[in-house]
Amino acid sequence: MAPSLHVVVLAAGEGKRLKGRHPKVLTPLWGRPAVAWPVDAARALLPERVVVVGGEHSAALAAALESRAVALARQDEPLGTGHAVLAARSALADAEGELLVLNGDCPLVTPALLERLVATHRAHPGPLTFLSMELDDPTGYGRVIRDDAGRVTAIVEEKEATPEQRAVREVNAGVWVLDLPSAWDDLSRIGSDNRAGEVYLTDLVAMRVAAGDPVDACLWPEPEDVLGFNDQRQLAEVRDVLRRRILDGHLRNAVEIVDPATTYIDADVTIAPGARILPCTMIEGTVSIATGCDVGPFTHLRDGTVLEEGAKVGNFTETKKSVLGPGVKAGHLTYLGDARIGAGTNIGAGTITANYDGTHKHPTRIGRNAFIGSGTVIVAPAEVGDGALTGAGAIVTRDTTVGPGEVWVGLPARKHRDAPTDAPTDAPTGEPSA
Repeated sequence: MAPSLHVVVLAAGEGKRLKGRHPKVLTPLWGRPAVAWPVDAARALLPERVVVVGGEHSAALAAALESRAVALARQDEPLGTGHAVLAARSALADAEGELLVLNGDCPLVTPALLERLVATHRAHPGPLTFLSMELDDPTGYGRVIRDDAGRVTAIVEEKEATPEQRAVREVNAGVWVLDLPSAWDDLSRIGSDNRAGEVYLTDLVAMRVAAGDPVDACLWPEPEDVLGFNDQRQLAEVRDVLRRRILDGHLRNAVEIVDPATTYIDADVTIAPGARILPCTMIEGTVSIATGCDVGPFTHLRDGTVLEEGAKVGNFTETKKSVLGPGVKAGHLTYLGDARIGAGTNIGAGTITANYDGTHKHPTRIGRNAFIGSGTVIVAPAEVGDGALTGAGAIVTRDTTVGPGEVWVGLPARKHRDAPTDAPTDAPTGEPSA
C-alpha cells in the first residue's frame, strides 16, 4: 500500500523583481492565478491534503484559491524556503507518509512530472528525493553537487557557490518529496548561517548525506516543465508555453485553429470538436463554444459567453456574459453584453447592447429569428421578440419591449408596423444581409 501523500505549495514570495500589478503567485495566467497551476497539478495526484503557504498577501491568496480544496498557512517573515515549509507544520501536525513540496511560481509543472518524482522516491531508500534538471545557462539556480561516484552530496545556492560550482549545469528544480514526520525535525535543525541569513530547504541534502543517508535526485529531461519566473521576460516565456499547451489540447480534440500564432484562449474555455477558431481571436474566462461554431477573425469572447451549435461571431465583435443560440450570426463590429439571443437571429453590423448604466449591468433579450439592423443600439433592460426587426440605426430605449414580428425604426425607435397577420410562426432562419 502506497504511503499517504501530502502537499505543500510555497507561495509567500512577493516577486519584487517582477514589478507587476499583483503578488507574483497571483499573476493572471490564462484565466487562473499562477499559483493555481501547480496546485492543480498536485491535486491531480489525489493527495490527502494540500497546504499553500502565503505571506503578506495571504488574504488575496485565500480568495484566489477559494474554489480549490486547499488549506492556507502563513509565513510571517520571509526567512527562506525551509522556514516556509515549516510554516505548514501546524496544518499537517498529524500527517505521516510523504510530503511533496513545490513552488507556487512554477506554473508549468505537470502531473506526470510529480508522479515520476513520487515514484522515484518510493523506489529508492532514503528520507528525501528532489527533482533536478540540466540547463545550458544555470544562472540563478542552486547547483547539484556530486562526488566522483556520481552520488549527490549537496545543493549549493548560487550566492554561496564557488566559481567551480557555478559551472555545474545540473540544478535543483525546486520540487521535493520528504518523509514525514521526520522532515519536521530535520527542518527545525537547519541553521541560517549563510549570506542571506535564511533557512534553506536545500541544506537538508548536506545534512542527510553527513548522517550517512542516501539522497536521490530525479533528473527530469524537460526543463521547460519547471521554469519559473522572476521578471517580465521570464513571465512572457512561461505565458507562451502555457498558451501553446492550451491550444494543443484543443487541436488534439479536433478543434480547428486556423492560426495558433495569433490565437489566445484561457484555460477554462470549453470548445467542442468541429468548432473553428479564426486568426486574431482572444477567448477569456469561462466560455463555452459548441460544435459547428465559427469564431473570428478579430473576435473577443469574454467570461460568461456561450455559443450554441452553429453560432458565428466574426470581425471585431465582443461578447460578455451572453448566450447566442443555435445559428445566431454576429459578424461585424458588434458588442453583446449580458444578452440572450434566440436561435437563427441575425445581428447586423455595429449593433450594441448597452448593458451598463454607470452603476449596474442590465440584460437584453432577443428572441428567435429576429433581425437586428445595422447600427442598432439596444439600451438594457430591453426585449426584442421572436421574428422582430429593427431598422438600421434604431435606438431601442431602456425598458422597451419590441413585440414578436414587429418592425421598429428611428431614434428613439418606434413601432413602424405590426407583424403581418399572415406571417409564419417562425421567420426564415437564413442569413439576411447585415
